[in-house]
Amino acid sequence: MLPWLMERGEVPVAEMAARFELTEAELIGDLELAALCGLPPFIDEMIDVFIDEGVVFAGLPRLFTKPLRLTAPEGFALLSSGRAAMQLPGADPDGALARALAKLAGVLGDDGVVVDVPQPPATADLAAAVNDNARLSVRYWSAGRDESTEREITPRSIFLDRGDWYVVADDSRSGERRTFRIDRFEAWARTGEIDPPSTSSTTVIPPTGDQWFADSDVPSVVLRLAPQARWAAERYPVREERDDGDALVVRMAVANEQWLRTLLLRLGRYAEVIEPAEWHDLGAEAARQLLERYEATAS
Repeated sequence: MLPWLMERGEVPVAEMAARFELTEAELIGDLELAALCGLPPFIDEMIDVFIDEGVVFAGLPRLFTKPLRLTAPEGFALLSSGRAAMQLPGADPDGALARALAKLAGVLGDDGVVVDVPQPPATADLAAAVNDNARLSVRYWSAGRDESTEREITPRSIFLDRGDWYVVADDSRSGERRTFRIDRFEAWARTGEIDPPSTSSTTVIPPTGDQWFADSDVPSVVLRLAPQARWAAERYPVREERDDGDALVVRMAVANEQWLRTLLLRLGRYAEVIEPAEWHDLGAEAARQLLERYEATAS
């Protein structure tokens, strides 16, 4: 964002937020953080950016006038991140990013760094539907209810979060804008109907990281995770976390009880439910029921 801003010198907050698909509050937060960054000893080499009466102003700090020099690990990290971005729907294989990555690989002495972000089968068709504002008839499997439903959706945006692909779509079944995991689509086809484009006033910015369920009234659970179970705090969004000796105590949103039962089965003895009290023995109960089903099948 900063090079784009510095080319212009000053830009209305609303225009810049729309350009980078952020809310104005998110943009202001990012710019306030940028204003605290600079070069050591951080006296007169801070990034010169400020907001006044709804307009963003930027100067040209010295760090942007010098050639960027990366260490080898930094270069390979940048190359890997860039190649992951090139797998996003709509990425231009001949665009500026692709050309920059080719140059970077040449400088680093590319030894075949491959970044593979597998896409579910429906991803390409959903991305095309986003571009065309096309309505789709789909069959979608719900993990929480363990059932498939038929519905019509109009895809609006596709994004990747923590290794899983999602689509934000207008859902005719609920009449709301919903987020679906793409690998759970069992069938999809165009209906032949084209819906009006999504306007800027109704565009929803996809949640990322710990923004999932952040402002919702979805119930939560507090878990005490042993070191062997810390992966859950990295894999799923958490609302709060604190260290408790070798363990990590986290509060995370729970879409439904079935989802939590499945998670506790995966975590096994390395996780303990602290609250709410009614879920203290949920993991043990889930394990007991699973064992009974296994024994019944074996017999």
